[in-house]
Amino acid sequence: MKKLLIFFAFAPFFSPLTLAQTAPTTVDICVYGGSSAGVIAAYTAKKMGKSVILIEPGRHLGGLTTGGLGYTDIGNKYAISGIARDYYRQIGKHYGKFEQWIFEPHVAEDLFKQYVKRADVNVLYAHRLASIKKQNGSIQSITVKPSTGSAQSKVINAKVFLDCTYEGDLMAQAGVKYTVGREDNKTYDETYNGFQLLDKHQFVDGVDPYKVPGKPESGLLWGISTAQIVPTGTGNKQVQAYNFRICLTSDPANMIPITQPEGYDPTRYELLLRAIEKNPKLAFNTILKPDRMPNQKTDINNNGPFSTDMIGVNYDFPEASYERRAAIQREHELYNKGLLYFIGHDPRMRKDIQMEMLKLGYPKDEYTDSGNWSTQMYVREARRMIGDYVMTQANCQGREVVKDGVGMAAYTMDSHNCQRLVVEKNGVKMVKNEGDVQVGGFPPYPISYRCLIPKEAECKNLLVPVCLSATHIAYGSIRMEPVFMVLAQSSAVAASMAIDGKTSVQAIDIKKLQNELKTNPLADGSTPEILVDNDDPAQVTHTGEWKRDNNPKGAYGPGYFTTTGTGAAPKTVRFNPAVTKAGNYQVYVYFPKLTGASSKTNLIVSDGNQTKPITIRESDIRVEGQTSGEWVSLGSFALSPNKKSYVEVSTSDADGIVVADAVLFVPN
Repeated sequence: MKKLLIFFAFAPFFSPLTLAQTAPTTVDICVYGGSSAGVIAAYTAKKMGKSVILIEPGRHLGGLTTGGLGYTDIGNKYAISGIARDYYRQIGKHYGKFEQWIFEPHVAEDLFKQYVKRADVNVLYAHRLASIKKQNGSIQSITVKPSTGSAQSKVINAKVFLDCTYEGDLMAQAGVKYTVGREDNKTYDETYNGFQLLDKHQFVDGVDPYKVPGKPESGLLWGISTAQIVPTGTGNKQVQAYNFRICLTSDPANMIPITQPEGYDPTRYELLLRAIEKNPKLAFNTILKPDRMPNQKTDINNNGPFSTDMIGVNYDFPEASYERRAAIQREHELYNKGLLYFIGHDPRMRKDIQMEMLKLGYPKDEYTDSGNWSTQMYVREARRMIGDYVMTQANCQGREVVKDGVGMAAYTMDSHNCQRLVVEKNGVKMVKNEGDVQVGGFPPYPISYRCLIPKEAECKNLLVPVCLSATHIAYGSIRMEPVFMVLAQSSAVAASMAIDGKTSVQAIDIKKLQNELKTNPLADGSTPEILVDNDDPAQVTHTGEWKRDNNPKGAYGPGYFTTTGTGAAPKTVRFNPAVTKAGNYQVYVYFPKLTGASSKTNLIVSDGNQTKPITIRESDIRVEGQTSGEWVSLGSFALSPNKKSYVEVSTSDADGIVVADAVLFVPN
């Protein structure tokens, strides 16, 4: 007996891992999924004073933001707030700018790691959901197991759970209702949902679909479905296509050549040759979309009729087993690698296209533990929760505006193709893509808190900021990485409020949540920056005649004012910040790039005591990424609540269009 007691007394020193694996972990908030949303949610929760665990099934943080999507889909920068906006400011610092939305994958991941380290977030890598325990309508605990290997499973107890995965696995296992695919247009009174045979990313007429042209008996070329044409708007379970956002480099010193991948089959790319033959306008940049990143790198996305999207291969991915998903992802990886190799090496490829492809290769300094290829497939859409409120096309287009907004979206309603079909036109059989929709032209709009939470009868302590409650076409506008980050912060604050109030996530005070997000945008108690937009009549005054342009390209927010320098007296727009805390503020003015813009804009900045004239030259404004405007620094100024400071835009000495959009005051 004495020997046995001695053994147990010393057992922790001999086998700490065994005991750690069997003991449950208990926290306030459990975040499942280390996507960009997951990192921001976990960081926010820790800043709110809660104990947190972040569980990531893979080995990397950041999801698509670190997985190759460096050419950020923004829509309108006005929609991106809080810690998400801070993230892109920190990216800017890395590259020597105020704010930047294009970046290299490893830079993005390093920054997410900094957030995790700064908040001391406990991260459990390489573990995925096995089961959940639910009682009285709430999740009590989840069990996770190693993503690979046979180590013991772990139990996580938490008061509130956040599902920040792209697939919605925790949501599904919790018994929350969801949908997959495209709703019928009539379900939510929409026009761009369901079956859509439109002209974006489309084959020109006449591309033959058969292995032997003109001979149906020879069979269809690879990737073409035998499905039939149905009425526009008809719903189905088909999922929009996935691909990889591909990071390549043109730097020979950092380049690994693109070689023939495993299982390479050139017949998979036959349609590309036929598309080029029928449409000579197709070029390298219209087959692929090689957006340029810093340090001679790319973010390549799908483009044109035949590209990196592997159409029709992902239908069962949202609800598939882990093993089946891995197989689907591997199919996409080999397809994308094969496409790059085909373009660069197939002797039938047009030479100008081939030469452009051969200038690129895999970067040595990216994805160094996974063969220089991203481990994150672009899962554009999987499960979508069905909550008490469903965001629809009407929300995107401003015909229905929610009052409980806890974030904004601004991107085009965007769906990639869902299938590739044979269509008969004027008696001729040809191939066409189906499912691509790109409809924009609307300003930023609010996203309802109710679309982040299940119905209370289904689960009382779960928030879902990624696989949120929205129709297929509305989700196509919302599903952008910065927006997921914004909604994740809102979800983490809501989770903290539910814990503090000992209530369900459905019963929190929405106005209190909205106020917390507004007054404490970085979740750290720091002084918020002050934004004065041209549409704020309480803080903006003007002299002379200015035209308000509604939702023009490049605007910060819903619109901006424009005018010309004609007339005897200068026209002005004055932006007056509501300063509540004295201090030094870095002041920025937002300049959209306009055709016919004045070559210079004269401004006056006043700190309440002195005025400083400043001239901004249009030629100095450099805009990068998916935006048409940029913040320009006016300098640092000492501001205080009891002095009337302002920034004034003037038409003085203007020789073209002058724009007055927004002014930002950032505390130093």
